[in-house]
Amino acid sequence: MNITTFRAFKSRNYRLYFIGQSASLIGTWMQKTAVSWVIYSLTHSTFMLGLTLFASQFPSFLFSLMGGVVSDRYNRFKVLLITQVGSMIQAILLAALIFANHYQVWEILSLSVLLGIINAFDVPARQALVYEMVDDKDDLPNALALNSSMVNLSRLIGPGIAGIILEKFGDGPCFLLNAISFMAVIASLLMMRLPKYIKTVHKKNVFGELKEGFGYIKRTPSIRFVIIMLGLISLFVLPFSTLIPYYAKDVFKGTASTFGIIDSFIGLGAFSGAIFLASQKAGANLKQILFINTIVFGTGLILFSHETYYPLALIFVTIAGFGMMSQITVSNTLIQTTVAPNMRGRVISFYAMAFFGMQPLGGLIVGSISKWIGTTDTLMGEGIAALLIACLHWRYLHKEKLKAQEEALLEHQELHPIV
Repeated sequence: MNITTFRAFKSRNYRLYFIGQSASLIGTWMQKTAVSWVIYSLTHSTFMLGLTLFASQFPSFLFSLMGGVVSDRYNRFKVLLITQVGSMIQAILLAALIFANHYQVWEILSLSVLLGIINAFDVPARQALVYEMVDDKDDLPNALALNSSMVNLSRLIGPGIAGIILEKFGDGPCFLLNAISFMAVIASLLMMRLPKYIKTVHKKNVFGELKEGFGYIKRTPSIRFVIIMLGLISLFVLPFSTLIPYYAKDVFKGTASTFGIIDSFIGLGAFSGAIFLASQKAGANLKQILFINTIVFGTGLILFSHETYYPLALIFVTIAGFGMMSQITVSNTLIQTTVAPNMRGRVISFYAMAFFGMQPLGGLIVGSISKWIGTTDTLMGEGIAALLIACLHWRYLHKEKLKAQEEALLEHQELHPIV
């Protein structure tokens, strides 16, 4: 690893964002782990785990397009500040509910829905604002890869801490620490020095702008392909995480710590993958990396699905985590580096819709199938689905290569016509 791995840190605003967001994300992963454990402990149902994912992410699917329009029409910095304060209020309410010790499943699900709505406006604004935080736009792919390493490092640390706290002190402190962690990201945003916001006149109404964004994606095959592939992965493969409490409790006969450790090893793999991406030189073939890592993702899940020896299972789930990371990070990077600036918020909202919208539907499908054919076979099926999606990647890359060769041949014939 060399200094170029962290070249985006040259930008002061991005450094502040990275520090604040890192603290907040550790708290977020602690809360996610605690919510899954509380729900599974109350219901002993993998279907309810899928429903919890649905409750937290499906609202993002419903409102993310609106979030994209808001991001393109208004001051993204102010939108992000409002969503972060809203997320902190949601975390405080959830902590209060848990500490009161009279909570029911529907109350946790309701607050998960609230967070999903907030995230629909948060994600497009946050992702689009990263572009403005980076002074040298050549460092944008590095900044997005570092973002991913931050998300996955927090996934490595958060669940592990949550597992220990759940076992030693109960579930309340996990929710309280998440609420406190939002103070870090709010402080970092207030310390930034961003360019003065210039208000632009929007001649179209909200629905006109949505239609314009959709039309832009239809006319841009490379972006359209990335969003479709992410949607398929989110629907059929990424919901594997909803089944992890089953493995912790029933396969490995463990406790909350076991659940936290497995989740942390997924994070370890994903963090390693993100650092690998951040270390890539400018101009690296990201589509090729995405194709290879989709195969790695599927292979890791297949190997993990029926493994009963705990240490070996942790190795396999780490491999899956490494492959999983590319789906989100590379997709985001490919979009951010090719999209027109005035379309950034709307296109990211379609990306968020594919990511947040398909996962909860997939969570319900996976939860239902697991009751029918068993959890281990369901997870193996998700690994096989990843390999099939990798075949679609290969087909697309092959077509792109042939097209490039045809264009090169035509160019050569124009420059050197046969007399």
